[in-house]
Order: sequence, then C-alpha cells, then structure tokens
Amino acid sequence: MKKILIAVAWLAATSGVQAADMTERTYAKAPAYAAPVYNWTGFYIGGHVGGVFDTSNGFSTTTIIVTGSHDSSAFMGGGQIGADYQFAPNWVAGIEGQLSALSSYHHRFTDGGGAFRDRNDWLASVTGRFGFTWGPGLIYAKGGVAFRDNGFEKFNSTAPPPMSIMAAGRDGTGYTVGGGLEYLFAPMWSAKVEYQYYGFGTTSVTSNLAIVSTVRYRDDTQSVKAGLNYHFN
Repeated sequence: MKKILIAVAWLAATSGVQAADMTERTYAKAPAYAAPVYNWTGFYIGGHVGGVFDTSNGFSTTTIIVTGSHDSSAFMGGGQIGADYQFAPNWVAGIEGQLSALSSYHHRFTDGGGAFRDRNDWLASVTGRFGFTWGPGLIYAKGGVAFRDNGFEKFNSTAPPPMSIMAAGRDGTGYTVGGGLEYLFAPMWSAKVEYQYYGFGTTSVTSNLAIVSTVRYRDDTQSVKAGLNYHFN
C-alpha cells in the first residue's frame, strides 16, 4: 500500500511540472510572406532602340518627268526622361520627353537636271501618358507634340540653270500618338515596348530642276521601339 501511494504522488508531481512547462512555453508564429509593393510615382531616365517606317510612299507632281524614291524604313536610337504619378490606386499619369536619332531616312526627287532630298536625321516628342497598372505591369497610351529637323539638300545638279529650291513648305512641328507596355523587372528598373505615330502633314516643294516643278507628299512616320528605364523613386 505504501508503494502505491508513493507512485501516485510521483505521477501527480511530474504531471504538474509538465503542465507548468506547457503554460509557460510560447511559440512564435512564422511571419507571413510580404508581397512586394510596386509604385510608379517618381522620375525616370532611360534609352531605347527600334525602327521607323514610312506611312506613305506616294507623291503628286506638276510635271510627269519627275521621279521619286524614299527610304521606307530606318534604324532609330535615343533616350527619354519623364515623371509618373500613381493614384486611385491603379492609375498612372505622367509626362515624357524623348529624342531619337535616325539612320538614313529621306525622300529624293529628280528629273535628270538635278535632284533634291528631304532628309530626316532626328525625331523628338513631348507627350503626356496615362495608363493602368497591375503590380509590376503598366499599359498606357500617350500623345503630344512632335518635332523633327527641317532641312533640304540639293545635289547632282548637272544641267543649267543651277538647280535651286524656290519654295518649301515642310512642317518641323506636328503631333504624335501611341501606346505601350512597361514592366518593372527589378525595384528600380523597367523594360518597355512602344508604338508611336508621328504626323507632320503634307510637304510641298517647288524647285527648278530641268524645269520648274512642284512636288507634294504625305510626311508621316511610324515607329516601334524597345527601351529600358531607371526609376528614382
């Protein structure tokens, strides 16, 4: 009987110690995974490469002996700088300035007595853009004012009188619209693909090649480019 009482007392004592240990011991909950927070608000700077394509290759002239040719495409490369603001909470509004240099890209006209060339060496734009973001992705539309160099060249003048450009109506300022998709692949870096249309209306040139003639043609350009941006946010 005495042994039974001792065993019961020992079991009661060890059970109490275990219960105390269980009440005093605490367990830390594993931290929940924190999804990254994407924010498009801030300034950015970057570069791009791509191509430009002529919208129209037709022209009209006052004399049937004038012939023309043009570069239907060219390489482009340049840079951009801008600022965005994210609000409400998945919308993004911003402004961007862009400058692109072009490879050989021109219209050329001749009638055998001489020739002139309408050459584009660069394109620029200042645009607003507005888009929708879902996390690291942003789809947007853009539009604003476009600029280009404004110069004509004459060359290969072989017949008298010397060939000259008598009058030229060529707009160096126009409009641009487009859109694109941009993706934040790192906290400060994004990549984009973009389409942009540049409208400069109709160019009209009157010159005395072998005879006085006037040439008119549409002078619009399309571009497709890819770029990288570094964000200061």
